[in-house]
Amino acid sequence: MKVLAIAALFAGAVSGLASSHVIPGAHIIPVKETAALRKVGAHGQKYPDRRTVTIRASKNEKDDVSADFLWGIKQANHGGRLLLQKGKTYMLGKKLDLTFLDNVEVQLDGELKFTDDIDYWQANNFYYSFQKSITFWRWGGKDIKIFGKGTLNGNGQEWYDAFAGLEILDSTNTFYRPILFLTENATRVSVEGITQLNSPCWTNFFVQSKDISFDNVFINAYSTNASSLPKNTDGFDSLNVDGLSVTNTRIDIGDDCFSPKPNTSNIFVQNLWCNNTHGVSMGSIGQYAGQMDYIENAHIENVTLLNGQNGARLKAWAGQNVGYGRINNITYRNIHIENTDAPVVLDQCYFNVNATECAAYPSAVNFTNIVFDNIYGTSSGKNGKVVVDLTCSPNAVCSGIQLSNIDLTSPAGDPPEIVCDGIQGDIGVDCISSNSTSS
Repeated sequence: MKVLAIAALFAGAVSGLASSHVIPGAHIIPVKETAALRKVGAHGQKYPDRRTVTIRASKNEKDDVSADFLWGIKQANHGGRLLLQKGKTYMLGKKLDLTFLDNVEVQLDGELKFTDDIDYWQANNFYYSFQKSITFWRWGGKDIKIFGKGTLNGNGQEWYDAFAGLEILDSTNTFYRPILFLTENATRVSVEGITQLNSPCWTNFFVQSKDISFDNVFINAYSTNASSLPKNTDGFDSLNVDGLSVTNTRIDIGDDCFSPKPNTSNIFVQNLWCNNTHGVSMGSIGQYAGQMDYIENAHIENVTLLNGQNGARLKAWAGQNVGYGRINNITYRNIHIENTDAPVVLDQCYFNVNATECAAYPSAVNFTNIVFDNIYGTSSGKNGKVVVDLTCSPNAVCSGIQLSNIDLTSPAGDPPEIVCDGIQGDIGVDCISSNSTSS
């Protein structure tokens, strides 16, 4: 899905909106007058004419325009566009339920920025039980497009400072941080051209949604305090999603670059650049006791992974009271990896499970039909000469795993080592047991 449906292009004629319904500082521009406002999109195409709604910008960082934003997107719904103008900042300080959308565009050329009022947001948010997630707002409906050259800013520094020393998956943690962009029950959502900056937690999370696409997006998270770096600022996460596409995107964060989670299928990633991340992961899945999870049908190609913990990774939970499931039909092709601790890894001892516990309570997630083709570059040497580690749980099936054109080296010396324990069948290259490594 590269271009969203534009049915009902001229719906909601401006003549039907009385001037008394226009809030102060806002303006509705009829379709016939929008020619001068046309913008060129990420691929050079011009967006079709729509009636365009503007709202007032914030005067300062305490000037909350949440009500104005909500009014504007309601006016633009059903065939219009909300324009957030270049050079202007729009502060959002109230949670927003945007699950009513139908054929709407948001042209983000300015900055949408959330307030950093931690007390307010921890008391006022949308909560999801999966990994105790919260968000500032939620987007839902169908045929939603967000595009432009502006910034969606999570204003995360206060959150990074307050969360220092804590862990998101610690069972005792009650300090929840908002996700920057979340869809729920959404179909055909397109995001193009924008920057996503300093999310307090995950940058994007898609829940119970279908056909989500991101193109030409830049995601960055950084801290001005070296003792409180961004944590868990994943680029892309998903739960119960069919159809997820990420193309031509750059990500510089401190956690997973791309990591679909349970029950995600039909995934396409192309031309992705990741720096300082935990890699392009499938999972984690199998976290919750008795639940069957899956990730299926993913094609990942033309990816660069620099200076990270992991490169191409598949991960599943082990331990007491976890779930089961499968990761099936996954292809990693043309992956360039540099200075990365674990360039290719199958991790079935997730999360923070030591070897003793993992052996006592092994993962029950199967890994089948996994292809790694043309994977090249260097490891960091942290794991010695090991550049590929495929270790399958004794309680799982790992079959149909194929490696070809692997050209990975380690600064720890030659020859680079490929580990394969518990894998059924020939994997296409020579490999050794973890007991035989030189590390």
